[in-house]
Amino acid sequence: MADVHPPKIEIFDVPAMNNTDPKGIDRQVEQFRTEPFGLYMARPTPGRRQFHYLESWLLPELGLRITDFWFTEGHEHDQDFYLDVVRIDRRGNQWHATDLYLDIVLRDARGLDVLDSDELLAATSADLLTADLAQHALNTTFVTVEGLASHGYRLHDWLRTKNIHLTWQRH
Repeated sequence: MADVHPPKIEIFDVPAMNNTDPKGIDRQVEQFRTEPFGLYMARPTPGRRQFHYLESWLLPELGLRITDFWFTEGHEHDQDFYLDVVRIDRRGNQWHATDLYLDIVLRDARGLDVLDSDELLAATSADLLTADLAQHALNTTFVTVEGLASHGYRLHDWLRTKNIHLTWQRH
């Protein structure tokens, strides 16, 4: 049985160099960068054993948050990027990302896994997510999986077809 919870919301406050996580904890950001296609964020992750740093891109047109977790030795995962299916609203210099439950674990050039469909169904059944938003989450996931598969599961190859060029500290 999936954990039933309301959609998680995260706030990215560019002028304040702050990221408010879904639990309401404010995190200092080392770098924000706004591009025509989205917002880049890089910050340490104090208090996390599994990883010590993360880089994320919010891509509103694609409905995705793409993250590179810098795993701590002994906690590595077989993944290159973690894609959250999200709805992104921009309010001035603040970006709000609402997690729509579905996630994609990408192993660049090797494959992917779609996660948390049980959470999406549980939230929709509990009226925590509208049917329209659930359908949007599914469509976003289908389009993303199809795009990645048609480009050999190479994230940057797929994104280039959409005129999106992501830069990372490690990649």
